Formats: sequence, structure tokens, C-alpha cells
Amino acid sequence: MTVGTGTGRHPREAQPSNGGAREEQEDHGHVEYREDREKRGNHEEREDRGNRKEREEQEGWGELVAAALLGAERRRPPGGSVTALLDAAATETVRRRAGARPAVPGQRPAHAPADGRPPLPGAAERRLAALLADRAPGGAGAASGRRGAGPDLGELLPQWLAEANAHGYRAPTALLPALLDAARARTDLRAETLAFAGPRALWLARYNADWKFALRDGVRRRAPDGRPDETEKVWQEGLFAERVALLTAVRRRDPDAATALLASTWQTERAEDRLMFLDSLREGLRLSDEPFLERALADRSRTVRATAAELLTALPGSALAARMADRARGCVTPDRTGGSGGIAVTAPSACDADMQRDGIAPKPPSGRGERAWWLGQLVEAAPLEVWGEQLGGATPAEIIALPVADGWRDDLHAAWCGAAVRQRNAPWARALIGEPTDPFAEGPGDPAKLLSVLPEEERGAWAARFVAAHGLSEAFRVLGMCGVPWPLPLGRAVVDALEIARDAGSYPWSFSGVMGLAERCLDPSDTERLAPLAAVPDEKEGESPGAGAYWAESFQRLLATLRLRSVMLAELRNEVPDSGPELPAPNG
Repeated sequence: MTVGTGTGRHPREAQPSNGGAREEQEDHGHVEYREDREKRGNHEEREDRGNRKEREEQEGWGELVAAALLGAERRRPPGGSVTALLDAAATETVRRRAGARPAVPGQRPAHAPADGRPPLPGAAERRLAALLADRAPGGAGAASGRRGAGPDLGELLPQWLAEANAHGYRAPTALLPALLDAARARTDLRAETLAFAGPRALWLARYNADWKFALRDGVRRRAPDGRPDETEKVWQEGLFAERVALLTAVRRRDPDAATALLASTWQTERAEDRLMFLDSLREGLRLSDEPFLERALADRSRTVRATAAELLTALPGSALAARMADRARGCVTPDRTGGSGGIAVTAPSACDADMQRDGIAPKPPSGRGERAWWLGQLVEAAPLEVWGEQLGGATPAEIIALPVADGWRDDLHAAWCGAAVRQRNAPWARALIGEPTDPFAEGPGDPAKLLSVLPEEERGAWAARFVAAHGLSEAFRVLGMCGVPWPLPLGRAVVDALEIARDAGSYPWSFSGVMGLAERCLDPSDTERLAPLAAVPDEKEGESPGAGAYWAESFQRLLATLRLRSVMLAELRNEVPDSGPELPAPNG
């Protein structure tokens, strides 16, 4: 029996129509899903194509680079030929550059500071370019093997820079990079290079990390007169080199202000910085520095304490010098025994705490006895004026001539040598160095250091007598203490000694150090007198094979260098006509 609904419709037909709507929605959803999947598929396909293309392009660029580096003979280039390789590389390079993202623009640098010094004469500027090119990698000065007869231009650069600075010239702008490269490679050039290059070199160095040494080591910043706020700012915030330069400049203008500036930050400075700052007080050292230096005797650093003690002993009126004088008087006395009229020495038996505070190092170096070590330090730190009073009013020369008892002579004289150098006492240095008759190694002190205390003219005369007496085997350090150019007597003594060495049959490279000094230090006005030495001598029996030819080559180089130095100086004096770009190098 069928149950009716009163509608006369089939029961299925009588159900609500919600199911049909859901079916339509499901069908519509399936369509959207299929369309979305197709879109995603198309997008992924495009991405895959893009990635594949990018990978192919990267691989193509790698192939180009590999073929270019290996060479077309070792690896077949894309396209099959070198021409195709170059075409592809050009196209790919343009594409890669065009596809680069633009960089964020930086701040435009400030203009380089002006340099009001006069420019170099034209010939001198070209000479500088030649000197700088010679020291560059691959330049003429970089050639391997024997130097030949030509001058070593790179070794003339220090002298050229010193002379240019003496004339007050400014550096050519185009040569500033080469000058900074030269100073970077050779620390001995930095001071003169940076003085010559001027403020523009410091400006340029801020944009090249290779030239940071100019900011660190070569700052020539002067203390701002009448601007204590700027001085304080530089001292508190400046680079270490700026602070050293500032302290030096203030020291020259107002020594007491420099000491006060240093004292204001002394406790917070690093030990190595304290040492450098303390060393800058040597210039203009005065008794008003004594309180600060006395406090530095208690510094944490041993080297700082030793430097402070050394500076105090260079002040004859300081309390430390007086303490050292009292100790030294008790050790060195007139010899009253036997009527010898000499000197008696009683070395200290201990190094107490007070002596150590005053800079006496308790531990001797290897091979040195303790008592001799302590005695030497005490005598070296005592003012030299003490000994005339202690030894009956004798002069330095008379004191040096006195006999010293019990074998203490060398220790005592060595200590006096150190005191003469430290205190820059010319009468004592003159007495101690004496006449250059003894071999170099037998004296108690270092003649080269003592020579540095004497006036320049006296140094040259002493060195000339030393070379005449001993030849060149021990003369290198002595010659290095003499002014440039050497006085004519010294130059002629050196050349005569070289000629004697040549005639003895030895090879010139045994004297290469002296020959190099002669190239830089002989007076160019004496050049032509040396010309006969450049000839090849006849070979003598028993002479080293080929020695004469090697000597002739060395003298030819010496002559060529001297002639070039003469022309260089004339160019800097603007005495050479500016004839254009050709710049002949004088030769032997």
C-alpha cells in the first residue's frame, strides 16, 4: 500500500531540492579546482622554464669563462671557434651588466683640500715619474741578476724627496697614487713622502684601504693655535697617530701644556701608547717635567718605568740624577793606594728596591756579572759633571787617561760612553772616541754612537781618518753617521780605500754596502775626478778571475749615479731647461 502525501507526486519527487543545489555547487567547485590547477601548472611550467633558462645561462657563462681561462686550444669554445667565443662573451657581458640591480647611491665625497705650495718644475716632475716607475713591479729596478752599470733609481728616491721638501714643492696630483704605493712598500720613505704629498694624500688615503698607513703613521696635524676646544677634541677622539702628532706640536709651542695634556689621560692609556707618548717628551725636556716623570717611575709597565728614568737622568738637575750621582760617587773614587793617582772602583753588592724604582734593572743579560751590570747602569745614569768634581777637577780627556784599578776600566769607560750619548755631551764623547787608531771592536764603547754626538763637520773629519787608518771592512756604521753629501776629504778617503781594495784583487761585492752608501753620499761635484776608475784594468797575475771587470762595472755605476744625482738637484733648482717629455738618464 502506498502512503500518499496529499500532493499526488512520487515520494522522491516530494523531497526537498537541497541535494540538487549541492550537486551543482560540487560541479562548479570541481571546475574551479581544475582551472586553478591548470593555472598553477602553467605558472609552475613558466617558472620551470625560467629556472631552466637561468641555469642554462649560468652554465653558458661558466662555459665561456672556462674556455677563456683554459684557452681555445685546450677546451672547445661554445660556437666552435675563437671568434664565436668572443662574440658570445661580449653579448653575455652586456646582458649580465644590464641585469645588475642598481646600487644605493653613496654620499658624494668632499672636495680635496687645496695645496698652496708651488708646483714642481717640469723636468723634476718627469724625473719623479721615472723614479717611481723604476721601483714599481716589473720596472727597470726590478730586474733580477747583476745590476749592471746603470744607477739604481729606486735608491735615489729618498734623496729626491728630501730635496723637494727642502724647496717646498707640492706633489703632482697625478703621481699621488704612485707616491702612496711607494711609501706603503717602504717605511723609510713615509715621512718624506707624506710631507711632500701634503693634505691631498691624506684625503686620498681615506678612500683606499691600502693607504691607511698615511692616516695611522703619517699624520702631520698641527695643534690649532688659540683653539683649546679643538685640541681637546683631537686628543680625546683622534687616531693614535693624530694624538702623537698633536702632542708633538703642542710640545714645541708650549712644553708644559703638552705635559699637562698627557697627564690628563695617562691612567687610561695602554702601556704601549704610554711609552710612545712618553718618548715624545724628549724634545724640549725641562725640569718642569720632573714631577710627571717621577710619577711615571711607579708605572705598571717596566719599559715605561725605564724610559721615565732615562729621561730623568738626562735632566742633570733632577732629583733622580742627584740620587744616581750619590750612588755613583760611592762606587768610583780616586785610588789612594800606592800613590798611582788612578781610579778605584767598588761595584754595588746588591740592587735594592730604591735602585730598582730609579730604573736599575736587577737581572743582568747572559754572560754579564751582576755587580758589573749594576755598576754600569749607575754610572751611565749619573750626570757626567760629577766626575770632574769627584776626581780633582780633571777634564774629560784627563779622566779617560787615568788608570783604573782591578780590571774595571772597560766597564767604567763603557758606562761613560752610554752617559755621553744619553746626555749628548760632546766633550765627553770626543774624549772617549779619541783618535781612530784602535781597531773598531776593541774599544769599550760604540764609536758610531759617540760620533753621533759630535758636530757634523767633526764627524766627517774623524770618519775620514778612520777609513784612512783601517780601510772599509769596519767603516760601514761610522759612514752611516756622517751627513749627506759627505765632505770632500771623507769622500776621497772612501774612494781611495775602494781603489786599494780593487788593486788587492778582491771582488767588489765584498764592499757592496759601502759602495751603495758612496752612490748616495759622495758629493756629485767630485764626480769627474773618479772617471779613470771606470776603465777595465789589466788583469794581474794571481788576481781573482774577472775581478777587474766587475770593479770597472761598479765604478761605472757609481759615476752614472753621481751624474744623475747632479742632474736631479739641478732640475729641482729649476736650472735645467724644460725641453719636453724626453728625459735622458745620465749614464757612465
